[in-house]
Amino acid sequence: MHKELIAFTESLIKPLVKEPDMVSVQEFGGDDEDILLEIIVHESDMGAIIGRAGKMANAIRTLIQAYAYVNKLKRVKINIDSF
Repeated sequence: MHKELIAFTESLIKPLVKEPDMVSVQEFGGDDEDILLEIIVHESDMGAIIGRAGKMANAIRTLIQAYAYVNKLKRVKINIDSF
């Protein structure tokens, strides 16, 4: 489990949403080469996280992957979903 990566992701997402208590970041097994992170936000916050034409989601993915690279972690795959 990569607690630092999860904490970084939460600190990145929570200021962007209206319901920060509803943000959940979980790590799943993935395969041997990848870390799979699932970011779950409230349904009303999906627009803020995805952004216009997906630009915000791409920026979030880039920052998380850069964090993983700098900290010599595996490649990170990110899934953004709502409840």
